[in-house]
Amino acid sequence: MNKVNLILHAHLPYVRHLEYPKFLEENWLFESLNETYIPLLRMFEKLDMEGLGYHVSICFSPTLVTMLTDGPLQERFVDYMNGRIELGEKEAERTLHEDRECHGMALCYLEEARTNLEMFERCGRNILIGYRNLSDRNRVELLTTAATHAYLPIYKNHPTAIKAQVVTGLRTYERVFGQSSKGFWLPECGYYPGLDKVLYDNGVMWCQLASHSVISARDKSIYGGYKPVRLPSGLAGFPRDWSLTSLVWSSVSGYPCDGDNRDFYRDIGYYLPLDYVRPYIHEPEVRVFTGYKYHAITGRTENKRFYDYGKAMEKTALHVENYLYSIKRKGLALETSGIGDPIFNLCFDAELFGHRWYEGIRFLELFLRRGAECDDIAFTTPMLSILDGNEYDSLYVNESSWGTGGYSDTWLDASNSWIYRHIMKALDRMEELTHRFPEQGSLKGRFLNQASREVLLAMASDWPCIMHDRTSVSYAEKRLRNHLGSFNVVYSSMCQNTVNTEWLINAERSSQIFPDMDYTLFDPDKL
Repeated sequence: MNKVNLILHAHLPYVRHLEYPKFLEENWLFESLNETYIPLLRMFEKLDMEGLGYHVSICFSPTLVTMLTDGPLQERFVDYMNGRIELGEKEAERTLHEDRECHGMALCYLEEARTNLEMFERCGRNILIGYRNLSDRNRVELLTTAATHAYLPIYKNHPTAIKAQVVTGLRTYERVFGQSSKGFWLPECGYYPGLDKVLYDNGVMWCQLASHSVISARDKSIYGGYKPVRLPSGLAGFPRDWSLTSLVWSSVSGYPCDGDNRDFYRDIGYYLPLDYVRPYIHEPEVRVFTGYKYHAITGRTENKRFYDYGKAMEKTALHVENYLYSIKRKGLALETSGIGDPIFNLCFDAELFGHRWYEGIRFLELFLRRGAECDDIAFTTPMLSILDGNEYDSLYVNESSWGTGGYSDTWLDASNSWIYRHIMKALDRMEELTHRFPEQGSLKGRFLNQASREVLLAMASDWPCIMHDRTSVSYAEKRLRNHLGSFNVVYSSMCQNTVNTEWLINAERSSQIFPDMDYTLFDPDKL
């Protein structure tokens, strides 16, 4: 039997700017809600109602769950969706008279937007309730990750920072979902020796690992990563299958690159007349994605052909059959090598499905449906695998990640290395504050807790990743400087044994994250 762990990771950096009527980077959340998180929930609920016996695992990062449960952001999403519906109604009318090949897709997008908004309201504007219900029905295993999705190997010499990221992430999950998380998604699959003990000591039972972690391990592997790995602390590790995930994940040869798929970048927000799209973009006349896209991937910008939804869905079905065949073929190869009942760990960023890859939600649905029909494929979760009493490899795993080159290059290179001397200094000073002001309550305690939040937010892996990818660099740099600057406000004030009350109230109001923050997590004496 080929066992499949499908593990999705939903994460976005904490972006909340209520001081502006509209803020460009908040669209990261709104687009992902409309195109990934809500469609995924709809699909999973449909399969559950039909009685399909599927199992998947989903990690929602603490920063994401904070935004998903934030009332003002929920209200902004409703406004965003109403704008998309209004644009869809205009597009349905426009495509009746011009670009007639696009009319069917315009109607499709309009219907999707209306359905997604209806579900959002039905969930009380909190879609996590729907996912929690699926967890209660044993269809979805929910898990958490580090507080601000920090790339942990870089901070291994600051054990208090690691502890603060891990414990705050676990506490956030427990507060939102009302239960403890037994799984922990390692941000960017970033592992270093000793991290497993921090997780295990805090009640975590499993994490995922990078594909090459088994190959580069100090010990010889018996099962080649196709059974759980027992790490030195006792934590179970589930190595990602590189070849199978690459069939989906690769930006060069993966299924999403097929020429019949919809083009992500060719959006009407960038090419229709400005007067037409102005109400749906950002001031002053900043063109953005609207979600209305009518072209297939093939061809240059000026030569792209129109998207054929039916043809794309037929191709998606073929991709699913190819994927199932690839799993079975690999299972047979492993069996001839003496590895029976292998576990294939398929780990993906959730935002790939639906948002970046329009056909991705349908791919997952067909994959779960067709897989359930196969006698030699069974969907499971890491916790179910542990409870089944699987055989284990006992390995000492070296530092690794799923980033370019397999280690830390993405988060530490010439484009972003300058940030760490400032973050490390802030971490040293945070430890200093815990020594000088132990067990503070009331106003000083709130002040120090806010300093902790600012340090954690500065540690987010998103900022160096954005700098490395050269996307929204100015925003990433601004956020980093603001968080470190805010921390320094606390540090300089506390050095004078004072509290800037007005600043504190404004800071707490603007970043309503980690309400149960405990600054003493940074105390080295409490490790």
